[in-house]
Amino acid sequence: MGGRGVEGKIKAIQFARENKVPFLGICLGMQLSMIEYARNVLHIKSANSIEFDTKTASPIIYLIDSFLSATGNKQVRTFESPLGGTMRLGGYECTTKENSLLRRVYDGKKKIKERHRHRYEANPIYRKEFEKAGMIISGESDGLIEAIELKEHPFFLGVQFHPEFTSRLTNPNRVLLSFCEVALRLNKNA
Repeated sequence: MGGRGVEGKIKAIQFARENKVPFLGICLGMQLSMIEYARNVLHIKSANSIEFDTKTASPIIYLIDSFLSATGNKQVRTFESPLGGTMRLGGYECTTKENSLLRRVYDGKKKIKERHRHRYEANPIYRKEFEKAGMIISGESDGLIEAIELKEHPFFLGVQFHPEFTSRLTNPNRVLLSFCEVALRLNKNA
């Protein structure tokens, strides 16, 4: 995607978070919401993605070709590796967290399947810090963070997958539909 406009997007996410404005972050949107939260709630001022700052001291988001386990062990992945290439592409199963917004959005389903197309992932090394500060990791796939949300917010949801890939005119994806429903309801009450 490149770094154009990233800081402005992060400011918009901060506004949505602080002012309880419904927010749906898809792929880069989820990644930027985690950077915003790391900077402004966790006070990690150098928080960034290596997509925008390859030398960041706090890589909240990192390149898939250097997967990190929760313990920080590096697993190098290339297009020739049996562990997968440098892009997460196609449909993957995601486990939703009990009592989460994500599970409610998907009508109580414990497992969902959504499509992906990205090269960057949330760094699992920071997971405990995010959770301790109130961010909910509400979707996971093979140890990877698929979805995040904020409990004390009417609708703050970030997803690494692309719900627009499976949305159809007569059958919109539940994530997109739920976001629109909340935004309309809150707008009517304003």
